[in-house]
Amino acid sequence: MITFYPGPSKVYPQVADYAAEAVRSGIVSLNHRSPGFMDVVKEAIRLLHEKLAIPADYHIAFVSSATECWEIVAQSLTAETSLHPYAGAFGKKWAEYAYRIKPPVNLSEADVLCLVQNETSNGTQVSPASLTQFRREFSGIIAVDAVSSMAGIAYDWTLADVWFASVQKCFGLPAGLAVLIYSPNALRQAEAIGENEHYNSLLFIHENFAKFQTPYTPNGLGIYLLMRVLDQVPPIAEVDTLTRKRAADWYACINDWAGTPAGAGFKLLVDEVSVRSDTVIAIEGSEAQIKAIKTAAQQAGILLGNGYGDWKNTTFRIANFPAITDPEIDQLRQFLRDFR
Repeated sequence: MITFYPGPSKVYPQVADYAAEAVRSGIVSLNHRSPGFMDVVKEAIRLLHEKLAIPADYHIAFVSSATECWEIVAQSLTAETSLHPYAGAFGKKWAEYAYRIKPPVNLSEADVLCLVQNETSNGTQVSPASLTQFRREFSGIIAVDAVSSMAGIAYDWTLADVWFASVQKCFGLPAGLAVLIYSPNALRQAEAIGENEHYNSLLFIHENFAKFQTPYTPNGLGIYLLMRVLDQVPPIAEVDTLTRKRAADWYACINDWAGTPAGAGFKLLVDEVSVRSDTVIAIEGSEAQIKAIKTAAQQAGILLGNGYGDWKNTTFRIANFPAITDPEIDQLRQFLRDFR
């Protein structure tokens, strides 16, 4: 089965060998405070800085998921309350979750701005121009959920203080690990707040990762796999070029397809070109059409992404992630052309 599901999505085929290697070598049996495991953490962090061009003064830690990062931002980085402009289901969920921890008593005193860079639910994204404007106009901490785009497109990391993503999308890895990136300014905010009451308080996390250790027993296999995959992938500038070219090709393809008998009744969900995602393409149709095309695709050995939230029954989604190959893309395009 070829999967275009937008998360968990396709893993790099080499991951199977890397996992076997981790078991055979004993990596997965190492104590998480042992020198051998600390070397793995150190190398994974080094490769993240190198391959994703993360500034040297930005700190990196590993946690369980992007949802946990929502909690960390609310607990450890929010003194008063946070602002949450959003365009889809995941941005809304983040706001609801954060406000349970830090209720929005006075939004005019908000000290953290929370943005979903790539809204997986509907195939929209926050552009670099918008991030630049947010950075110019907001004086507090900016936190970015980059789950569906980190390791797939390049960022100007200085436009935000906190970035995070789970690895089951553009990293091409199994779920169960997230990368948390935070600036010196974010660390100063955490120190000023002084929140240290939870196992995942940012100050406790930082204290441990400064020694290449983790505050709790981590997903050791996941960290090892991340290290091995980062070693194999090209620098983010090259990945970004490929991702954006494939995205442009996909949008042109779907527009053309919608004008044929095979694609009649379908259309791109997002009309505004400037906010279309580069990594998740959402296609709209009637409930009957969506059900029919997903069923036909599965019979052809292709897994399309379901719709999500308000668009659950009227869209399907196509992941445009780096682990997906050109022949797989060609096969899906041929399926679309032949669909009846």
